[in-house]
Amino acid sequence: MDLMEKLNILADAAKYDAACTSSGVTRGGKAGTIGNAGSSGCCHSFSADGRCISLLKVLMTNHCCYDCAYCVNRRSNDLPRAAFTPRELCELTIQFYRRNYIEGLFLSSAVLKSPDYTTEQMIEALRLLRTEYHFRGYIHAKAIPGADPLLTHQLGLLADRLSVNIELPSEQSLNLLCPDKTKGAILAPMAQIRDGAQQSKAELKLYRHAPKFAPAGQSTQMIVGATPENDLHILRLSAGLYQKYQLKRVFFSAYMPVSDNKLLPAPAGFKPPLLREHRLYQADWLMRFYGFSAGEILDEDHPNFDAALDPKSDWALRHPEFFPVELNKAPYEVILRVPGIGVRGAQRIVTARRVGPLTFEGVKRLGIVMKRAQYFITCSGHFLPGLKCGQETVYRRLSGLEREELPSGQGEQLSLFDQAAV
Repeated sequence: MDLMEKLNILADAAKYDAACTSSGVTRGGKAGTIGNAGSSGCCHSFSADGRCISLLKVLMTNHCCYDCAYCVNRRSNDLPRAAFTPRELCELTIQFYRRNYIEGLFLSSAVLKSPDYTTEQMIEALRLLRTEYHFRGYIHAKAIPGADPLLTHQLGLLADRLSVNIELPSEQSLNLLCPDKTKGAILAPMAQIRDGAQQSKAELKLYRHAPKFAPAGQSTQMIVGATPENDLHILRLSAGLYQKYQLKRVFFSAYMPVSDNKLLPAPAGFKPPLLREHRLYQADWLMRFYGFSAGEILDEDHPNFDAALDPKSDWALRHPEFFPVELNKAPYEVILRVPGIGVRGAQRIVTARRVGPLTFEGVKRLGIVMKRAQYFITCSGHFLPGLKCGQETVYRRLSGLEREELPSGQGEQLSLFDQAAV
């Protein structure tokens, strides 16, 4: 099999790994080396000057000794198999870089023979890239659960970011669909990467030339829609991972039917939950940058997202007691919770009101999405002139649904909004 055939197979097999993230690391080029890494972004992200930066996203091999029911590369699946040698992967990466196709590498792998053997192959490829080819570009590598901790440490010294896929939202689902994997085997390298990064930062404070271990941190990915866990369960799990393992990102991947296993949703008529994935990312953003907790966004009475509303608007409609927010007096943290106002918008509001009282026209000029925010804010104690809306009307306008399309019981659930000043 020639190199291009391997590339076609292994690049296609890597499409299920989510990797749209900024690199989080800055490293300039040096004389006699090739490449550099910018913290502004990688893999279909955008840098500060507007450039779209891409990674070569590929598997080391799609030969796998595991038989995970949801995975296209499971050992029981009949599909073309291929594997790069470390040298082939290096040549491919460098040639692509020289042609300006890529600015970094995202390397994952199925488990060939054993986790240790697979990790050794990945380490050899990255060692060649860093030492023989002198490649200083961004590298994101997938750590293999079950590999020897010393091998994971070596991998972290060569890569900028490591990630360990948690795969599924619960241990019960993992045991059911991934008989060869265990919760402990997945969480152990996460803890090791966290501790290794902390130790590396401490060493760098004492000696600036100390080796860096995964300087861009770690991330994970979980599959959504293959198992029955609700959105509240997934959000709580994500919050716990951020807090306990100091992850940079939790990626959500809508389940794509690649198997007719009776334990999975039937491929016939099944639609990947792409909107649910999108809502999870929106909620994840609220937890990371807007000060929300998982228990605020969803609760036991509302364990799943409203498909018609973004999570922030949904939270606002369920908490009329929080509104209206007076933009001329409210703290920054309170303004952040208004639908239609983002981090930059809230910062601009706080800065602008130091000069003089804000008006609705002035707020609009600050880049606030008034289509959503107008129902939840006042300026100098007044609502937007002519704005007279009940709760159901606000719901329809925010969701784009007509009255007859409202979910069953939605009007009753949101009737408290009629008592608010809006």
